[in-house]
Amino acid sequence: METPTPSPSLGPGAQAVRLAFWFVVVIALLAAGVWATSNIRRIPADSRAVVMRFGAFVRTQDAGLLIAWPQPFETVLLIPGSARLLEQRISSLDRDPRARASDPAAATATESSQTLPLPLGDISSWGFQPDASAPGSTAPLLPDALAGSGYVLTGDKGVVQLSATLYYRVVDPYAYVLQKERLEAALQRVVAAAVVEVTAARDLDSILVARPELLSADQQMAVKREQLRGDMAQAVQRHLNALAAAHAGLGIEVARMDVQAQFPAAAVDAFNSVLTSLQTADRNIADARTEAENIRQGAQQSADQILQSAQASATERVATAQAETTTILQLETPLDANSDPGLLARAYRDRIQQILAKAGRVTTIDPHDASSLVLPGKIQ
Repeated sequence: METPTPSPSLGPGAQAVRLAFWFVVVIALLAAGVWATSNIRRIPADSRAVVMRFGAFVRTQDAGLLIAWPQPFETVLLIPGSARLLEQRISSLDRDPRARASDPAAATATESSQTLPLPLGDISSWGFQPDASAPGSTAPLLPDALAGSGYVLTGDKGVVQLSATLYYRVVDPYAYVLQKERLEAALQRVVAAAVVEVTAARDLDSILVARPELLSADQQMAVKREQLRGDMAQAVQRHLNALAAAHAGLGIEVARMDVQAQFPAAAVDAFNSVLTSLQTADRNIADARTEAENIRQGAQQSADQILQSAQASATERVATAQAETTTILQLETPLDANSDPGLLARAYRDRIQQILAKAGRVTTIDPHDASSLVLPGKIQ
């Protein structure tokens, strides 16, 4: 029986090479496993996944376990879910920092709210010269586009400043992925266009309370102010629908839009002066009405007193006249009827005695005998 010949043992170098080879194989297998399962992941509850194969759209998947081919065969992109609201601050409606810096009223009004300084640089680098029409003024002469930045014209030629924040959700994942890099700039333009469109169709009072004295008189304006946010959100959605109809949609829809309106800082003092004047005028009108009412009441009281005094005096005079003519009225009926011929003589004798009793001296003359008429002469 032949004994097998033992295989020659490997040397240290060969063993090292062998171990290194198997180590590389294990690492390669692990790397291959990691690569093969790289697109097997869990999609969060507030997200969705867009699967693209060699750049072409394949499918979308909501929250849950996603199984896809590894890269570069398939690419998985996570985007917000349909129930997740995204926020976009519309900075295109803000006033340009250079224009705000040249406006002392606006700079003073916003000085306390600015926490970080804006790098404005040298005024000479802005490309325009100071206003030479204002003696001693160092304010730069701004171009029209720069000077009017941040202001929106209303339908009644008013000026208002608006700040807006747009809240939206993703409804078309593929369009959102295609336009994601340009989404912010597109929203800035779309919202700015919608804001100009809506404000141009309204007057100033239907955007904010410009004249408080009309607040209670015109309830329709208050309703329009409440509908301002909804109208702007609808206008933005119309622009987004127009882009989608032109095959350039952004893949989003508007959830809501927060809008804050305010007067330009340079016009606040003017409006405050007008409101102060209106309040002063209303107060003066109220004082004048109060004084007129007091005068009217006093005149009415005086008229009532005069009327009452005249009525009382007339009643008294009538009563006195009636009392003084009672005797004559009593004689009227017998005289008309001629029922008592000696009535006048008796009445005369009754009255003449009272009259003569009041005289100091009485001289009687016979009316039928003129020969014995004696007239008193001049007293010596």
